[in-house]
Amino acid sequence: MNKVLFFAQLRERLGCDTVQLDAQGMSVRELRQVLAKRDERWRTWLLDKDVLVAVNQTLVDDNAALSTGDEVAMFPPVTGG
Repeated sequence: MNKVLFFAQLRERLGCDTVQLDAQGMSVRELRQVLAKRDERWRTWLLDKDVLVAVNQTLVDDNAALSTGDEVAMFPPVTGG
């Protein structure tokens, strides 16, 4: 199983802070597509927006492969000041 965490505005927009599912063997892109099937709001925020993804606390791109037990964090782009 994998834990997927949502942070900041993404968590607020989805109305969810965590999901558990088996993502072993998927890429980050495939995981986003699976999650986007939940409803239109999830599709909009996970596919249409610039969402940053970290696997085990390391930023990755959509091609990163997932293994059993990986923790995936998704959050909106961050701006500094």
